[in-house]
Amino acid sequence: MTTLHTEKRGERTKPSYMSAYRMMWMLVTFDLPVDTKRHRADATKFRQFLLDQGFEMSQLSNYLRLVNGQEQFETYTRRIGSNLPERGDVFIFQFTDRQYENIVRFSDQSRRARKKNPEQIALF
Repeated sequence: MTTLHTEKRGERTKPSYMSAYRMMWMLVTFDLPVDTKRHRADATKFRQFLLDQGFEMSQLSNYLRLVNGQEQFETYTRRIGSNLPERGDVFIFQFTDRQYENIVRFSDQSRRARKKNPEQIALF
């Protein structure tokens, strides 16, 4: 994914490109205890926090988000670290937009077509 943007410098406009190697995906995967009412509530609260941060649920314990570079990745990592449940395991993976294009998916015993990367980033 390469998108053309323009930046103004004085009176001139200079094109710049968002590189598919700069854009990264964050995958937050976790294994949280749900054996008590409190643990279930903590797990639900953590899932809701991820959704509020712009992550999309890929599977029940896997959430994805596109970020613009390492600095934004670190910002979201700190936010997640500040909102961890009391117990359980949380893992955060990062991979480039190009690597995301090459993920192999199987569903119902069939290989699925590669997911197309978003054409643009939605800003809220």
